[in-house]
Amino acid sequence: MNTTTVGAIVEEGFVYTQETHLTVLKSSLFFAGDGFAAYDSNGAVVFRVDSYGRESGDTGELVLMDAAGRCLLTVRRKWPSLHHRWEGFAGERISEQTPLFSVHRSSMIGRSSMAVEVYTKPGEEYQIDGSFGLRKCTILNADREAVAEIRRKVDSYANLELGKEVFLLSLKPGFDGAFAMGLVLILDQIQGANYEDDDGVVNWADSEPPSPTMLGAHLASSGPFGSEIGPGMTGSSPRISPMG
Repeated sequence: MNTTTVGAIVEEGFVYTQETHLTVLKSSLFFAGDGFAAYDSNGAVVFRVDSYGRESGDTGELVLMDAAGRCLLTVRRKWPSLHHRWEGFAGERISEQTPLFSVHRSSMIGRSSMAVEVYTKPGEEYQIDGSFGLRKCTILNADREAVAEIRRKVDSYANLELGKEVFLLSLKPGFDGAFAMGLVLILDQIQGANYEDDDGVVNWADSEPPSPTMLGAHLASSGPFGSEIGPGMTGSSPRISPMG
């Protein structure tokens, strides 16, 4: 695979020098499954999305923050749109702000495929193949090379897949982690309303997600994620610069 550095789309501080794997927990302070938190291999929070009730997503706008609560990215649904188009804006969006990128359902491939256009880098495009509902997605660049992957997380001790509220976001070197996490938020809005099991059957609710305390204990005990993420996506390392 070509490992040429892509560089920052959202923020340079979240571009990684080596393959990096984040554990993402879909959760909320008040309603299970409404917010997100992403943890590194040491159990430290890297990204968070606070959501205060199921109606918050109905506004068509979500804000991605770092561990300290600083706004990194706002994703917003574009109205009207025939293909569920969402746009990403730097920081906390203001009126008339120009978007960094957009995501929409592909009109040429199957329903699980999404097209990503990066406005700040003309000609830079990505395709997202797979099913976010099944937690089986690959983000591909224009050359069809994998730059990021979403997979079910496996408990390496019990050799069992965890619930769909916990999954891995694996990043190739040079791919912006904040951008990737923004894509996760959009996929969840477009594809994640209903879960599908491995046979394609819709499940309206999964089991109760683990608490952040339980997840932190698991991260501390499981160590690096190399054995949990499949071929070609192994190891874990720090960003180019410290988290803001």
